[in-house]
Amino acid sequence: MSDYYEIRHTVGFEETNLVGNVYYVNYVRWQGRCREMFLKEKAPAVLEEVRADLKLFTLKVECEFFAEITAFDELSIRLRLEELTQTQIQFTFDYVHLHPDGERLVARGRQRIACMRGPNTATVPSRVPEQLLEALAPYATEGAVNGRGV
Repeated sequence: MSDYYEIRHTVGFEETNLVGNVYYVNYVRWQGRCREMFLKEKAPAVLEEVRADLKLFTLKVECEFFAEITAFDELSIRLRLEELTQTQIQFTFDYVHLHPDGERLVARGRQRIACMRGPNTATVPSRVPEQLLEALAPYATEGAVNGRGV
């Protein structure tokens, strides 16, 4: 088993700019897509909680770029759990160009989310759901847990 959750993506023309490289905003879109697919595949019970009253608020998103990629490049977006508190989760995302000559890290991103519950006018922090903790455990980096047993 890998120590990351992965989605694969082929870059399309619509994701590039006039120069021909991938427009930066797509990296953030891919983070969101990877997180959504992780929930769908690994923690479907959490999606049911989201349909009820759980809210996953994105607090911070960032991405650092190391190399350019262009249309039709094959990409692996790899999610890992970087940090976990009682109410918040921080993911890292490695963007790896899959090339016949080997893999190359082209960018690295982070995303911090807070678990909240309650009506929109009175949301309060909530513990990370157990189902999500269990789903994330195989993808935790060393030192990811702050006071929680994953």
